[in-house]
Amino acid sequence: MNWLTNYVRPKIRALYARKEVPDNLWHKCPSCEAMLFHRDLEENLNVCQHCGFHMRLDPIKRLASMFDEGDYQSVELPKSVVDPLKFRDQKRYTDRLKEAQTKTGRHDAIVVGSGLIGGQPAVVAAFDFGFMGGSMGIAVGEGILAAARTAIAQKAALIVVPASGGARMQEGILSLMQMPRTTIAVEMVKEAGLPYIVVLTDPTTGGVTASFAMIGDIHIAEKGAQIGFAGARVIESTIRETLPEGFQRSEYLQEHGMVDMVVHRRDLRPTLSRVLTLLMQPVLAVAPEALPATAVQAEEPRSQAEAADETPAQAGAERTGSEQPA
Repeated sequence: MNWLTNYVRPKIRALYARKEVPDNLWHKCPSCEAMLFHRDLEENLNVCQHCGFHMRLDPIKRLASMFDEGDYQSVELPKSVVDPLKFRDQKRYTDRLKEAQTKTGRHDAIVVGSGLIGGQPAVVAAFDFGFMGGSMGIAVGEGILAAARTAIAQKAALIVVPASGGARMQEGILSLMQMPRTTIAVEMVKEAGLPYIVVLTDPTTGGVTASFAMIGDIHIAEKGAQIGFAGARVIESTIRETLPEGFQRSEYLQEHGMVDMVVHRRDLRPTLSRVLTLLMQPVLAVAPEALPATAVQAEEPRSQAEAADETPAQAGAERTGSEQPA
């Protein structure tokens, strides 16, 4: 009976056993609650096909979607001090870091890459909201500074894609010190004559908004992204007034002049390509011989001999004619 027990019965069970379906095959849209197949969602860059809701995107996938042909070089970031304050709340800060590093597979909440966008050199620094809410600590400040130095060395544009809840409270004042550090890093890029572009994603809040995220040459926002300093509930409880509909959203900020343009995620790379092509073009010096002859003659001053031969009546007539309104 061993052959029935050891061979036949397992074969029958294998034929009729229920196959477990993985839990990550389907995702529910947080906005319209539609069920989305994971492959369709990945092909659409984590944007709902039904309502256009922009979900958060992994920074590695974001870099691949922004650079030409998805080809870029990772920029190695410097090591930073770990747990300088020996902070502990319900857990030790070092334990929280290890959990976030195991979950995301990266050292901290920022990834930097360099490559071409629309044929123009660019350095992109993208945040990972999955790493402790994309909070800005010493490592993130070092990452922004490294991205700025790389952009200057390569004479490339600097593009930052924040997705952050603000400063990292476990690092205290050292986290707040990253606000002026990142601002200085951006100023270094601008002094080098290179463009600095910010792509605002959901969410961009707190100290990130109060520093490098709002001093770009051009601000591009994804559709429906939450952008602000304090939360809407905190503002309402402070001013004791109901906020307008769509407050702190990309479209609202564009209407009030804080955002230059709001784009769909699939249109981000073409938009950046056009912007970088315009900003990175060298200024062409036009030689006088390239101008029309009439324009050159109009700009040439009259000689003293021509002015002396002119009669007072002619000069007065020309002055009178030039003073008459068109």
